Amino acid sequence: MAKDEHNKAAEHHENAAKYHRTAAEHHAQGDHAKGKEHSTSAQQHSQNARQHSEQAHTKSQQQK
Repeated sequence: MAKDEHNKAAEHHENAAKYHRTAAEHHAQGDHAKGKEHSTSAQQHSQNARQHSEQAHTKSQQQK
């Protein structure tokens, strides 16, 4: 169902934003190792969000 994919995409977008903010905080504090770790997690969540968004779009088009 497209709604499930939209919800999964939204969850990954929210997690990506959270990890981006956390990464920025660590970089500002000079803890670049932790900042990079959180940036990597943010990137993975962003990629997952894109995948779910594309799947939701495809399913939405099929339901028309």
